[in-house]
Amino acid sequence: MKRPSWNELLAVKTVAEQRSFRRAADVLGLKRSSLSHTIKGLETALGVRLFHRTTRSVALTETGEMLIERLTPLLNQMDELLNEVTASDHQPYGTLRISASDAAISLLLETILPTFIQQYPGIEMDFVAQGQLVDIIEQGFDAGIRLFEDVPKDMVAISLSGPLRFVTVASPGYLALRPQIQHPQDVMQHTCLRQRLPSGKRYHWEYQQHEQRFALDVPGSLTLDSGALIAEAAAAGLGLAYVPECYAQHWLDRERLVILLEDWTIASQGIALYFSQNRHMPVALRLFVDTIKAASRA
Repeated sequence: MKRPSWNELLAVKTVAEQRSFRRAADVLGLKRSSLSHTIKGLETALGVRLFHRTTRSVALTETGEMLIERLTPLLNQMDELLNEVTASDHQPYGTLRISASDAAISLLLETILPTFIQQYPGIEMDFVAQGQLVDIIEQGFDAGIRLFEDVPKDMVAISLSGPLRFVTVASPGYLALRPQIQHPQDVMQHTCLRQRLPSGKRYHWEYQQHEQRFALDVPGSLTLDSGALIAEAAAAGLGLAYVPECYAQHWLDRERLVILLEDWTIASQGIALYFSQNRHMPVALRLFVDTIKAASRA
């Protein structure tokens, strides 16, 4: 039997991680037909079926599960070895796939990424902006970035920011023509820009002062699923917005928005990078974590 090539084994591992030939082909930079041909050729050479295929899904067979369980550590060790060899020339390589919100990506673009990309030009950063929380292992990501409160309990979390305030904002132009807002209940008399959560439900605006707490299903004729777009709509004078402060900061700095009800703001623990504690950490991810930790100490 002909020994499988590195590319064939990597193709099997990637399809198993992505549970999709289309996504795996994108990750590997191949045509879907070429990837399918590679897998079929390997299955023929081995004399076994590695994947169950339907028009909607791809799943490992029992034999495929056994192969991946033994193969993944070996491929990871090979990646580690090759990176250690190339480290003598200060050129680690690889691709780091991260699922994140658009606000988190914006934060990294301003802070961590310029340093990381300059220091490790051989590492490719592949960010996918997603509003909804996904299973990063099932979807083939190396890591995710979300609010600390949303990080799954079985994951390792590394802080990317300090506490993150949720603020009520509006444009000066909008406020000039409307009643004053001095209490959270006052927002119920205003035009509000509402947010739709990935579940389809509307997000309730939350306020707290001492023992008093409110969660308001605010009125409004415009609903969006992006905090950045909501802040932009508020800056255009379309209504009140309730967003993490980082979404509004661009407009606050330009005095296109002002913060209301500052005595009622609540805060999240902040944004975290998270990853599985039960899987081998790729070199690219380890270097990224080291860069984040170094920045936090600076």
